[in-house]
Amino acid sequence: MLPIRDLNAYVTHHSLFSATDKVLLAVSGGKDSVLMVHLFKAAGYNVGIAHCNFNLRAEESQRDETFVKMLATTLDVPFHVIHFQTSEYAIKYKISTQMAARNLRYEWFEETRKKYGYHFIALAQHTDDAIETVLLNLTRGTGIAGLHGILPKRGALIRPLLFLTASEIEDLVNKNGIDYVEDSSNASTKYSRNKIRQQVIPVLKEINPSIEHTFVQNMHRFAETELVLQNYMALLKKKLFDFRNGAIHISVEELLTLNPLKLLTFELFREFGFTETTTGDLLQALNSQSGTSFYSRSHRILVDRKQLIITELRSDETHPLSFLHPGDSQVSFGSQTIMMQYSEIVHFERDKMKAFVDESKLIFPLMLRSRQEGDRFMPIGMKGFKKLSNFFIDEKVPLSQKNAVPLLINGNGEMIWIGGLRQDDRYKVTPTTKKVVIFELQNLKG
Repeated sequence: MLPIRDLNAYVTHHSLFSATDKVLLAVSGGKDSVLMVHLFKAAGYNVGIAHCNFNLRAEESQRDETFVKMLATTLDVPFHVIHFQTSEYAIKYKISTQMAARNLRYEWFEETRKKYGYHFIALAQHTDDAIETVLLNLTRGTGIAGLHGILPKRGALIRPLLFLTASEIEDLVNKNGIDYVEDSSNASTKYSRNKIRQQVIPVLKEINPSIEHTFVQNMHRFAETELVLQNYMALLKKKLFDFRNGAIHISVEELLTLNPLKLLTFELFREFGFTETTTGDLLQALNSQSGTSFYSRSHRILVDRKQLIITELRSDETHPLSFLHPGDSQVSFGSQTIMMQYSEIVHFERDKMKAFVDESKLIFPLMLRSRQEGDRFMPIGMKGFKKLSNFFIDEKVPLSQKNAVPLLINGNGEMIWIGGLRQDDRYKVTPTTKKVVIFELQNLKG
């Protein structure tokens, strides 16, 4: 007899899907996924079967595909199959075979879900899988998120068998006479997960025969702890993150009041791709010279005197960001230098290499950066805006040099000067100007 009532209760408790939803079942042919098919079919859910042939085990891979296809035919369930050249993919992208198979199947599952109108993708992972995941994460190093194991639901992915252990699935398959195929690679200990399953967990069960129950309780606690941390981090980000001029500004003084500092700093910057090691290095550099930068694949953190500035990296970005403060006299931008000086004598010169700006209109720190999509300014002598892209075309600026043109940006996000080309009319010297800031572009290399 199948535990239909337990399945329904688990689905309802975790709001995995509704009775009218269409669910795509990921089926390898092993006992776990085959039991999932029979459970869903017996419960009357609207399902389809998806099977991946990774072509990694020769005749065995074809055997699995044939078995799953026959299962779908017997149960009158839609069948979707795909063949992958997994080894070639792994070599091409320089990743492990396991990672290649993971990337390929999840991408295809999502494509199939959308194409055929399925609402969710069901994976047949059980309690033991969740325990193995926690142990793997602990051996590799993890935050709190790695301690709650596998979540029942994440986006369109659901795991409806997490209420069952491996031994319970074994008993159900045997008692109900359910046929399945065995993956020979499951016996190999060359994979880390198999080592934990075959060599580590049996030892833990000797110490604690109820290890599964203990781990489930611990994982629930860790999941709740993570939720508390997430709620606190949301409040902390609201307090610390100052969104200005396309960047996030964080006061170093306020950051250093956090306790525990290292954990909370990591959680603050984790969403931007920064590792725990990088955030640790960043904390050590807070007393270093201003201008130190730290990079993730997608973002940069600049240590700028009394603040940290987080900006998103652009694929066309060739120069680092630079900032000008009231007391600065110069700042570098690639191979160029911007000089800054103040003058009580209100004047200006017609020199493209210089900008004469009304000091009262500046909001520090000023930013030096290269072009971005949507940039516009008000050319001096005009009262309307012009797109920077059109200005570059009119000025016949070569494509190879467009990213090298320094743009001086005010603290409110407005453009002050296109270095070496044109000043913005809004910041020009007027009869009411009392103090002038002169910017000069030097060391220009064409």
